[in-house]
Amino acid sequence: MAKDLYELGETPELGVVPRKMHAQVIRAERFGEPRDAFQREVIEVPEVGPHDVLVWVMAAGVNYNNVWAALGIPVDVIKARQRAGEKEAFHVGGSDASGVVWAVGSAVEGLAVGDQVVVHCGTWDLADPHVVAGKDPQLAASAKIWGYETNWGSFAQLARVQAHQCVPKPTHLSWEEAAAYMLVGATAYRMLHGWEGNTLQAGDPVLIWGGAGGLGVMAIQICKAAGALPVAVVSSDDKTDYCKKLGAVGVINRKAFNHWGMLPHWTDDAAYGEWLKGARAFGRAFWDALGDKRNPTIVFEHPGESTIPTSIFVCETGGMVVICAGTTGYNATLDLRYHWMRQKRFQGSHFANDAQSRGVNDLVTAGKVDPCLSRVFEFDETGACHQLMRENRHPHGNMAVLVNARERGRRSL
Repeated sequence: MAKDLYELGETPELGVVPRKMHAQVIRAERFGEPRDAFQREVIEVPEVGPHDVLVWVMAAGVNYNNVWAALGIPVDVIKARQRAGEKEAFHVGGSDASGVVWAVGSAVEGLAVGDQVVVHCGTWDLADPHVVAGKDPQLAASAKIWGYETNWGSFAQLARVQAHQCVPKPTHLSWEEAAAYMLVGATAYRMLHGWEGNTLQAGDPVLIWGGAGGLGVMAIQICKAAGALPVAVVSSDDKTDYCKKLGAVGVINRKAFNHWGMLPHWTDDAAYGEWLKGARAFGRAFWDALGDKRNPTIVFEHPGESTIPTSIFVCETGGMVVICAGTTGYNATLDLRYHWMRQKRFQGSHFANDAQSRGVNDLVTAGKVDPCLSRVFEFDETGACHQLMRENRHPHGNMAVLVNARERGRRSL
C-alpha cells in the first residue's frame, strides 16, 4: 500500500507518487550562511503540468547559485517568485540532478516512467514567441535557471522539471557522478562551441581561468576532445598535475603575478606602465606554458573584474573572450585600443540550450569528459557543502549530494 511519505532509502513502487517528501528548504527567515539556511523539512510534492515530469532524485549536484539563494543576495529568489504570482514562501534549490522519471505530464513525448536521466537546468516558457519561432531558447525573455530562479529543484526526493530538460543518464556513471557535471559542463560547452565565428577548433590555443574548478575542469576536457590546446590558470601549484591529467598542455599559477584588478586609467603613465608590464609577463607565461609563441584564440573567463583587462590584452587578434560570471566582481575594464584595433570579441554566455546540453552529455557518454567528482555528501550535509563553497574551501572539481541513493557507486535503481 502506498504511503504519504517515504524515508530516504525507501523506494515506492515505480511510478507511485507520495503526497509528501523530504526536502532541503531555504526560508527568508533563515537567509544567511548556508550551513544554517538549509534545513530538512517535509513538504508537499509539487503538481505536474502537461509538459513536466517528476524525477525521483537519486543525487544532486552542488553549484554556487544556491549559496546565493541561501544568503538571499544578490536576489531574494523567494520574493522574486512571489512577485511573479507563485505562492510558496520557500525555496527548494538544486540545479543538477540524476534520477528516474517517476511521472509524466499529459503532453510529454519521448520520456516514460522508469527512464534514467540527467537533468539540465535550462527552463523557458514553451509558448514564448521567441521559442516558438525556433530561436535559441536560452536567449528568450522567459529563460530561467531551474533550482535557482525556479522552485522544486534537486535537493528533494522528487523534482519537477520540464521534459526537455532530461537527457539519458550515461550508463557507466554512478548516480552521484551523473549528478555532478551538467550545469558546469553545458555552460562550458556553450562558451566554447556556441558562438559562431569563434567556435573551438582543433589546434586552437585556449586560456582557461580557474582550471581546477568546476567550470575549468569541464573546459579543459572539452578542449582536449576537440583537439584544442588548453592552458589552465590556477591559484596554487598543487593543482598543476590535476589539470594536466585532464588534458591541459600547460598551467600558469596566477599568484606569480600581482597586476590583477581594475585597469589603471590610461592617463596615469606610471600605474598603467606597471599594469602593462604585468600583462605582458602573463602573456609570455602563456607562451611558455603552451610551448609556442601563439596567443589564445579563446579566453574562457569567469573571474571578471580582476582578470578581464589581462584577458582582453592577451587574446589573439580576431579572438574571443567569453565570460559566464564575475566571481571577483562585476566592473570589467579594458583598454579599447587593444579591443577594436585587433578586432576582438567580448562575449557574454549563460548556461546552454537543449542541443548544447546534449552535446556535453554525448561527450560524457563517450568517455571523453569525466564528471570530476571530488566529494560526495549525505542529504543532511547539503548546507555544509554549500558552506565549503561559500568559503572557497571546497575540493577540486565537482561535488554531489546523495538524495534517494543510499549506496555510493550504484549505477541503477
